Amino acid sequence: MKKTSDNTPQTPDLSGLSPAEMASVISDLLEQLTAKDETLQNHQDQLKQRDQAIQSRDAHIKILEELLRHKKIQQFAASSEKQPNQIVLFDEAELEVAIDELRDELPDDVEEADAPPRSRKRRQRGFSDTLLRERIELTLSNEEKVGASKTFFTKVKEELEYIPAQLKVLEYWQEKAVFEQDGEERVITAARSTHPLGKCIATPSLLAYLITSKYADGLPLYRQEQMLKRLGHEVSRTSMAHWIIRLNDVFKPLMTLMRETQNGSDYLQADETRIQVLKEDGKKAQSDKWMWVTRGGPPGKPSVLFDYDPSRGGQVPVRLLDNFQGILQADGYSGYGQVCRENGLTRIGCWDHARRKFVDASRAAPAKGKKGQPSKADVALSHIRKLYAVEKAANELSDAERYRVRQEKSLPLLNAFNAWLEKNASKVLKGSLTRKAMDYTLNQWDTLVGYCERGDLKISNAGAENAIRPFALGRKAWLFADTSQGANASATCYSLIETAKANGLEPSAYIHHVLTHIADAVTLEQLETLLPWNAELPASKKVAQYG
Repeated sequence: MKKTSDNTPQTPDLSGLSPAEMASVISDLLEQLTAKDETLQNHQDQLKQRDQAIQSRDAHIKILEELLRHKKIQQFAASSEKQPNQIVLFDEAELEVAIDELRDELPDDVEEADAPPRSRKRRQRGFSDTLLRERIELTLSNEEKVGASKTFFTKVKEELEYIPAQLKVLEYWQEKAVFEQDGEERVITAARSTHPLGKCIATPSLLAYLITSKYADGLPLYRQEQMLKRLGHEVSRTSMAHWIIRLNDVFKPLMTLMRETQNGSDYLQADETRIQVLKEDGKKAQSDKWMWVTRGGPPGKPSVLFDYDPSRGGQVPVRLLDNFQGILQADGYSGYGQVCRENGLTRIGCWDHARRKFVDASRAAPAKGKKGQPSKADVALSHIRKLYAVEKAANELSDAERYRVRQEKSLPLLNAFNAWLEKNASKVLKGSLTRKAMDYTLNQWDTLVGYCERGDLKISNAGAENAIRPFALGRKAWLFADTSQGANASATCYSLIETAKANGLEPSAYIHHVLTHIADAVTLEQLETLLPWNAELPASKKVAQYG
């Protein structure tokens, strides 16, 4: 029978070794053991590095997947910031309770009519009373009325009619009188009306139409050229562009007055957006230039002022906000830091901007089921929505009451949100959209809570962003400005239009009014009468621009 071999290592017999030989064997064994430990440690380090590389790769993949989803959403999805799970995170009943609590805390001298409305306004029916009306009578024939004891009319319907635009030529005939005296003739001529551009074939009404069509309605000049041609006369886009650029100098004194008035207030909002200018010294045509906007003004004198500058540096707000002392509201862009330091301004932030970052993170998160746990971005949005719910409920209150509500309601919500951010920010993957949103909010926290310091301050910079939106929409149509002169003229036209809207004026009527009178405004008092809050227009030209 074959015996199985014994593979058990044999223990060496060391009994016959001398002490020196024994020490040498022990030293060899220790060296072998050390080498094995080093090899094992190297393997462990390699495994650890591999695990770290895998974790880093997985994190990188998650961030790339998130960015890919975000880019797809930006390109293809609706741009609304509303989320499908808003009601789950902040129940509508909770919102109603919060509003009712605020109502209950109203002082006794505040009437119910002065409190925030409980329901949406009903849709307005019928047409505005400011519209021209024409009565059309539908009559019976004489044969049909034979034997009738009386006849009367009842209004059965109203229709809205459009009167097409038309061009007409104004012929100016100047009367002259000849006087003979001492054998000589003396001629007196009737005074001619002044024109803002001097020698120009376009009337103030046509100039106002061109400006409003481009800067309020987003119609490029080449389209207006085609439209005027269909109406019977071709006006080249080059001529129209030259008129608008020349009008920039005409409007400049008025713009200076608006800027001085605005900087005399104690609260302004600011924002900036890109504009492409093809011919700008020292800049490539494809490089970004900037359109700046400031919104605010003393009570009853709101203004929205645009200004073009090829730079986005901090020296631009310093120039625009010269002599301004007060509170400046803007997003987190560092370019506003210089003017705040030099002018000693108090800066407050924009919760819309912070919220938008969390909305992007929430929308770019992986899809989850109906019963899935809300993401960190969703939880952050629920905190922010509570802040906006307080603002909505206090919207119709006085500044003093709104300040009290913010101190009692908003500050505790802000403290809870800050504590949640501090606790959870480190748990979120660095570089992810959610982490960026949390870091941004924490870094801007001192400015974001600033709106609670006064009742008249806004929770967000939406006023400036809304003011700049018509420019952004128009930019999609006309794409770029050819020269810096054109960009400056565009800034002036946008300022006039948006300031007219802010003062409840129809923009075309206001610009027509200014163009009709500005050539004769030779004194400061005469120029001040042309400011939007001083302009006297027919009642039909005063319309509500902002609801």
